[in-house]
Amino acid sequence: MQSTLIITIIGPDRPGLVETISNTVTQNGGNWLQSQMAHLAGQFAGILQISVATDTAEQLSSALNKLENNGLSVSVATGKKADLEQIDHSGSRLLLEVIGQDQPGIVRKISAVIAAHSGNVEELNTKLTSAPWSGETLFQANAVLHLPEGQCLDDFRSDLEAITQDLMVDLSLVQQVK
Repeated sequence: MQSTLIITIIGPDRPGLVETISNTVTQNGGNWLQSQMAHLAGQFAGILQISVATDTAEQLSSALNKLENNGLSVSVATGKKADLEQIDHSGSRLLLEVIGQDQPGIVRKISAVIAAHSGNVEELNTKLTSAPWSGETLFQANAVLHLPEGQCLDDFRSDLEAITQDLMVDLSLVQQVK
């Protein structure tokens, strides 16, 4: 029987950190399934999905927690296979891109529209860049969204577009083909 572990790791970034994590996973019987990792303001932030035999899951969790001796913050949660299988994939999967002058509240206002339509943010990547023509700070966001079946895509798009003028951003919303 297999267990799924969801691991978050945060701490000062340094060369060899991913190797240290992957060695710990492999040496304790884990199989690295998925991950997202980033370098943010000198810190490493990662989230991993690991498969491991149920009888060695506690051993792997314990070994990962020992990484805290290296200055890392580690959190291990057990994902339940039944929960993973019950994810509702009906509805629309959408790609959202946003770009505009940076200002506080962009993510809050956009996420409020998503929540009002019972949408879910599956992935979100944001960054600040310099505008090539003026050097102003631009905010960019790329997101993968799930809009459940029964929600009107046109209404969702209209509600997002309604806030673009206040936010002074451009957005693109594309429905992914299943």
